[in-house]
Amino acid sequence: MVARSEIGVGVLARAVAILDVVESSPMGASDLARELDLSLSTTYRLATDMVKHGLLRKDQEGRFYLGQRFVTTALSDLAVPALRELAEKTGESAQLWVRRGESRLCAASVDSQHELRVALPVGTLVPLPQGSSGHVLSGDWEADPEAVKLGWWVSISERTPGSASISAPVRRHGEIVAAVCVSGPDGRMGENLGARMGHAVIAAARQIEKSVPGD
Repeated sequence: MVARSEIGVGVLARAVAILDVVESSPMGASDLARELDLSLSTTYRLATDMVKHGLLRKDQEGRFYLGQRFVTTALSDLAVPALRELAEKTGESAQLWVRRGESRLCAASVDSQHELRVALPVGTLVPLPQGSSGHVLSGDWEADPEAVKLGWWVSISERTPGSASISAPVRRHGEIVAAVCVSGPDGRMGENLGARMGHAVIAAARQIEKSVPGD
């Protein structure tokens, strides 16, 4: 048990204490309250708020785990090897995108070696649902039976005239937490984009999923 005096009385201090506990041992609200020497109502209220902000995740049995925000942050580094391989296979730029509110954020990026290329640096914010990754992260992908069957989403000159992209979802515990994307000039990406690059994008997404340590 963590002594109450070690936790502090502020909301931030208590939130950090909860994160410290569930990082090593996911547990329900009752066990968490007992471990932290806090009331059940306080613990449950704070943990529930942390779930809303993506700091914690709650499973069907009521146990709390580190949330998707921590997973997507970790993905930034873990995704780079897969993105490099994807960029080499396709000859185009590859990115990892994560959702941030009503926008998508470029969390990792590997540029094409072509002089004419689509370059999207880390930190780029794009409104949802523009672009193939935007549709994957906004929920459009899951609502489209054809996209779900294929495993990818293609976008041609949707966000930027003259550019094309194809994206596939990265999942964590069944939830889409990121999107892998290949983007480039539509003249070079050409027709039948899904048939030519779809399987490579899906393979990169699966590689990234496997690189994330399990709970």
